[in-house]
Amino acid sequence: MSTTPTERLWSVTDVSAFLGIPVGTLYQWRHRRIGPRASRVGRHLRYDPAEVRAWFEKKAA
Repeated sequence: MSTTPTERLWSVTDVSAFLGIPVGTLYQWRHRRIGPRASRVGRHLRYDPAEVRAWFEKKAA
């Protein structure tokens, strides 16, 4: 992950709000391996904001 020390990792709710999609869609995408990459921290999913933005830019292009 390439998060800067001052930027925190995003939760599923954060990514959902950023992309404007339901949380359930993110879980479906993760299951199908088509969404932005997430990592487990304990039992929680966390996303690197830079990777989410890069994934979004790639899909939008």
